[in-house]
Amino acid sequence: MPSTDPIAPGMHRSPLPAAATGLGLRRALLQTLRDAPAGDLDFLECAPENWIGVGGPAGDALADLAQRYPLSCHGLSLSLGSTAPLDTQLLEQVGRFLDQHRVPLYSEHLSYCSDDGHLYDLLPLPFTDEAVHHTAARIARVQDVLGRRIAVENVSYYLAPEPAMDELAFTNAVLAEADCDLLLDVNNVYVNACNHGYDADAFIAGLPAERIVCLHVAGHLDEAEDLKIDTHGSAVIDPVWDLLARTYARIGARPTLLERDFNFPPYPELRDELRTIRQLMAAHAGAPRD
Repeated sequence: MPSTDPIAPGMHRSPLPAAATGLGLRRALLQTLRDAPAGDLDFLECAPENWIGVGGPAGDALADLAQRYPLSCHGLSLSLGSTAPLDTQLLEQVGRFLDQHRVPLYSEHLSYCSDDGHLYDLLPLPFTDEAVHHTAARIARVQDVLGRRIAVENVSYYLAPEPAMDELAFTNAVLAEADCDLLLDVNNVYVNACNHGYDADAFIAGLPAERIVCLHVAGHLDEAEDLKIDTHGSAVIDPVWDLLARTYARIGARPTLLERDFNFPPYPELRDELRTIRQLMAAHAGAPRD
């Protein structure tokens, strides 16, 4: 079992600085990000599929921003858990994009999104030994093709198809067998904990802290007390901020990205959320647990 003891800040494998704070690069924010004062953020994150081959003003803006900030990439389309053949053409395109923009960190979702074509959603994997072996083998192949370690992200899900183990055991088994890293989405942990009735802090405590190379935090939709929908379309709520603070206290500082995909507020509101990340990291990273 992974250790639940706190680890010293900086004991992680992220190619980004431990205390880095980032924002998702979205087309609606291109000019806003180009105008952002120095020091507001440390890195940007994009989905490479949305930018491969893009030229014109949007391509110029991406090139400019990639010169000013480290650019991490968070894929949407590799479908790591699918039984459909791995899209090696896409993977080669992604690899060229990563090299072109000197991307230090590439991650994908621990899910599947294709069968006979793309399904345009991130669907949950069955928590079974067979799915562990299958998904880990595909992750290992991706790492071999790209010639780099990748991270996988824990996803939000609303049904668990035929579970033979819980989400934590499944996640840890995939990480160990694939020998890959973890992008820990704190909002997804909160959403899943509410929807499936488990302890969010215990989930995070059970993860291998040394494999966590980045954190995500985002807003979600509250449908009901026991139904939260991961949307990235609203501000982060206080219970998620609190969970993020406890995560820093447990594992130390980690590069942390604010995800916002639509319903973009005025930039000062996004900047305030970025500052909240910095404040929580400074106050809690490396602090002893209660």
